[in-house]
Amino acid sequence: MGVKPFFRLVEIQTKVASMVPFLMGTLYALFRFEQFNTYHFVLMLASLLSFDMATTAINNYYDYKKAIKKNGFGYEFHNPIVHHKLKEAAVITVIAILLLIAVSAGIMLFLDTGLLILLLGGLSFAVGILYSFGPIPISRMPLGELFSGLFMGFVIIFISAWVHVDGNQLASLTLEGGMASLQVNLPEVIVLFMFSIPAILGIANIMLANNICDVEEDIENKRYTLPVYIGRPNALVLFRMLYFLAYVDVVVLLFIGINPIIVLLILLTVIPIHRNIKRFMANPSKKATFITAVQNFLMMNIARIMALGIAVLWMSI
Repeated sequence: MGVKPFFRLVEIQTKVASMVPFLMGTLYALFRFEQFNTYHFVLMLASLLSFDMATTAINNYYDYKKAIKKNGFGYEFHNPIVHHKLKEAAVITVIAILLLIAVSAGIMLFLDTGLLILLLGGLSFAVGILYSFGPIPISRMPLGELFSGLFMGFVIIFISAWVHVDGNQLASLTLEGGMASLQVNLPEVIVLFMFSIPAILGIANIMLANNICDVEEDIENKRYTLPVYIGRPNALVLFRMLYFLAYVDVVVLLFIGINPIIVLLILLTVIPIHRNIKRFMANPSKKATFITAVQNFLMMNIARIMALGIAVLWMSI
């Protein structure tokens, strides 16, 4: 399999949806706890990126196998297996290799940290697989936005911060005499969840935009996504409201002293994001305007990464 077909199969351009939260969690650990572990950083990067690519490849393979209508709606173009005439054996081999890398790096990370990473990593793996596979995949239900937002927007940020800090600063899971003991620093976890809200909502909106664009195709192929249930007009209103809530969260965190003042830089993204929202709502199209949801996620959250990065550098001076 060539590089270009591989990148299409794993939809490499969408990996920002996991890499951005990964960087945000890392910077959060540096900013709030002033801690960083290079070995854990590398292992989590390898596991996360490989698993993200694997689940996307599984989703494309599953859509290829389950599609009822294999022409029209641009199917011949946007399904990479059909477009590049990939052999099923090659696709399955790529998926297996990516999963092997993800699991191996995850086990090494667990062995060097603790049980909590095994629990959260295992749960994330299960959700990732069930998202695209099984009798009723999550991606074919009206829960895709919720699961993708929470697991990619919050769980990734949580783990990315947790692998760098001492266990008692966020949470710890221990096993003694057959008894499991979970300890959670609730105030810190709540703060971290609030910090994650813009990423949660931005990732949910990427999935929502994708499903809005695919309403007709999803109805044809019996994928009952959220826009199929609530209708495209209501889905578009929800799409706009989630961005508004993300900005509200950023301002609230600033007022309660969690975000540094430099995070106000994110307000510079309001105009281009509003412009993109109007473009998408006027013409929801996978080919023409879906990319605006990805652009919005990047603009909002890269602005936060830059602000946190500057704050971390300022602290180190």
